[in-house]
Amino acid sequence: MKNKLPAANQVKLTTITNVKGIMKKLALMVFIFCGFNCFAQKHTPLPHGMVFGDNPQNIAPVPATKIEAFMGKKIRQTTAITGTIIRVIKEKGGWFEMDAGHGKVIAAHFKNYNITLPKAITGRGVIIEGVAQRVLIADDMQHFAGDTVVGAKQHQEKVNPKARITFEVRGLMVDR
Repeated sequence: MKNKLPAANQVKLTTITNVKGIMKKLALMVFIFCGFNCFAQKHTPLPHGMVFGDNPQNIAPVPATKIEAFMGKKIRQTTAITGTIIRVIKEKGGWFEMDAGHGKVIAAHFKNYNITLPKAITGRGVIIEGVAQRVLIADDMQHFAGDTVVGAKQHQEKVNPKARITFEVRGLMVDR
């Protein structure tokens, strides 16, 4: 014959049994939630050779650290450059910054606004093809140039040595 426990002990047993059942259900719910959540947050890897936009042509790429010397006195230059992406500023339209060495930065964006560049590309080596352009500033009195000399501009545009180079990208390929 079974020993009957006092009523107070029976209440404790049923409460403990209820808590164990609730804990099992809670653990199952957490496991299911984490399982689905982990699958949803997987990032797609960016393999070597992945292309955004047009495939870069067989132009010999110039290192991003030497682009200014390569351009010389030219304001615009169609070229391909290699470098590392510092950060993605805006995914839609592919706005990003590339390291140009010596603390300089190349601000780049895709010509085709429909390109979406993932943030996971930050820190990766890439080859980009497009048009490099120096940012120009006007001489102090350039807006008066037409007033002082008839038929000719007296002042010229000057290249700001501290200004960044911008790059309009037609194609990007993940290099490393």
